[in-house]
Amino acid sequence: MKNFYRNSVLSALCVVALAAGSVSAQRSRTVSDPASTASTPQAAATPKAVVQTPPPVKAKYEGGVFGYMKKQTGTLNFDDTNSRLVFRDKKGTEYISIPYHSVAAAFADTQSRRPGAATVIGSIPIIYALPALLIKKKYRYLTMQFNDPDTGVQGTTSFKMDNKETVAAVLNALAAKAELVPRGEAFVRGPKPATGSTNTPTPE
Repeated sequence: MKNFYRNSVLSALCVVALAAGSVSAQRSRTVSDPASTASTPQAAATPKAVVQTPPPVKAKYEGGVFGYMKKQTGTLNFDDTNSRLVFRDKKGTEYISIPYHSVAAAFADTQSRRPGAATVIGSIPIIYALPALLIKKKYRYLTMQFNDPDTGVQGTTSFKMDNKETVAAVLNALAAKAELVPRGEAFVRGPKPATGSTNTPTPE
């Protein structure tokens, strides 16, 4: 009788131990199950930043495009449909255009000059004109170097704008649309990717 009772207890303990081992094994498989790891969704790719197109801005064309030397005030416009920068005169008529891919370099320029009124005042006796001679105003420009698609030569043009914030907004948008890269305080067209040699070695 004692042996029967002892065997029953031992059998019960074995059953409990086997059940505990089975649960432990199932849990470990759940943690390390490669199928569940593979099914975990990956983070979505970050979308490319969208370049905001500035609205038409007031600007003064300073010349530089061959055949269009007259300085005049108008608006500078981004024509994304045709991938070009367009200057329109006061009447809204297109005056010049520069394709984005033709822009070789672009940068913001600042020049300090005496306004015309101060220059006129400077012609009176020095004792009265001295304060006027010290007056200087900063003028902000967007300056571009470009390859003229019509003449095949390189040119430089600039557009005077009201303030540095406007120049910066137009410059950054132009650099992105023309695919220019930063170089110091300017943007330039990067080197073209090297192409492999077309010459194949002759087997000996």
